[in-house]
Amino acid sequence: MSDGGSRRCLVTGATGYIGGRLVPELLAAGHRVRCLARSPQKLRDHPWADRVEVVRGDVTDADSVGDALRGIEVAYYLVHALGTGSGFEETDRRAARVFGEQARAAGVRRVVYLGGLTPAGVPDRELSPHLRSRAEVGRILLGSGVPATVLRAAVIIGSGSASFEMLRYLTERLPVMVTPSWVRTRIQPIAVRDALRYLVGSATMPDDVARSFDIGGPEVLTYRDMMRRYAAVAGLPDRLVVPVPMLSPGLSSHWVGLITPVPRSIARPLAESLRHEVVCAEHDIARYMPDAPGAPLDFDASLSLALQRVRDAQVSTRWSSASVPGAPSDPLPTDPGWAGGSLYTDRRERTVEARRDQLWRVIESIGGDNGWHSFPPAWAVRGWLDRLVGGVGLRRGRRDAQRLRVGDSLDFWRVEEIERGRLLRLRAEMRLPGLAWLEMYADEDDAGRTRYRQRALFHPRGLLGHAYWWSVAPFHALVFGGMARNIARAAETSDEEAERPEPADREGAARSRPRP
Repeated sequence: MSDGGSRRCLVTGATGYIGGRLVPELLAAGHRVRCLARSPQKLRDHPWADRVEVVRGDVTDADSVGDALRGIEVAYYLVHALGTGSGFEETDRRAARVFGEQARAAGVRRVVYLGGLTPAGVPDRELSPHLRSRAEVGRILLGSGVPATVLRAAVIIGSGSASFEMLRYLTERLPVMVTPSWVRTRIQPIAVRDALRYLVGSATMPDDVARSFDIGGPEVLTYRDMMRRYAAVAGLPDRLVVPVPMLSPGLSSHWVGLITPVPRSIARPLAESLRHEVVCAEHDIARYMPDAPGAPLDFDASLSLALQRVRDAQVSTRWSSASVPGAPSDPLPTDPGWAGGSLYTDRRERTVEARRDQLWRVIESIGGDNGWHSFPPAWAVRGWLDRLVGGVGLRRGRRDAQRLRVGDSLDFWRVEEIERGRLLRLRAEMRLPGLAWLEMYADEDDAGRTRYRQRALFHPRGLLGHAYWWSVAPFHALVFGGMARNIARAAETSDEEAERPEPADREGAARSRPRP
């Protein structure tokens, strides 16, 4: 099976971090993909959903696994029970056995598994439960009777991964850190791009290859090095890191839970895994997937890719109505809610007694000489403060009094997206310790009534960004609440005026009425 042709692939864990990114890579490589998911509806919003077959099932259920593996050549095992409770090791063990047995029965030609990199020379009993379970799953699949590729990685660098998000939150929120001693542990991180390249390449490995491979980037760093390098790439001041030996993994997981929104059920096994050095002992994977120039990516390049959309403020304009992809809050629909960094949101909604097109005209004419429908002194002061620190202020106005187009400057905003008649999205260009957007929607509810929806979004940069949001939050009811209220009122007023006949029309109507 080393001819490099198309394969029929099954991906388990497609609703997860790696699986959700692997599927489009397999499709791009020309493979056919079937996904096994307990909740298939979680996959329907992916852009590739109509190009794959999705079947319902659970990896602990032999019948559903057997049905999913029918006709499959390469099966990707990308699930684990981490965070499900104290019995997760037994669940992982049982699921791996079911999968291996059913793969052999179905005639699958290769199983591919992404596990954890374990420290050399450390007995299993001394490993964290998380790493011990990952290692055991790899052994079970290698002993299943089906040729298996077991890829072993340490920290995966990519927006949305638990390890990376923990690094992100700790570094951004704490300029001075009293940390557990594991920040001195040596780690060999890998970019998610490289991990995906190895996963895709494993589909066409020769049939006689059945072994584990260590995969990692070109650098070995301590966790303290990683935090400092993150700060440098993200444009934050250097972090002061003071390790404290008495912070045990259990205590440090509470500490991580206090500082970051990463759930403790995930933070604890990650912290425990950092007790031991995790460095690649070999790079044999290159025999089957030679490294291209610049691959694997170094740590700074990996961080730059993970943070690129945020750092450049060139965010995607294809946001879903329920998330903010482009800000790092929701890299994929299936990523955990705490992934991507903090995103503060102020939401306002009002029913409007006016036509939807009339509401849209008010929305599209906002700013410049038309004003912002909300407490003008506050906007004037904010514009003045922005000019004081070298920003653009409110002097730019607008290009046209009634019509906007993508790219227009609008006071200290820029038009990022317009869905004519429905959505206006503005990106802030004033000086801020973070990124900000303002969205205004002309919508309808289920009863057909016009509905105005408004979202102000802020992605803080460092501790100063969080402090900024909370310092201005008390004024949001006045500024954003007033804006929503007055935009609705303006639409209603203009709608009434539009329906009122002109004087000439009233006179004409009076002359045309028959006399009594």
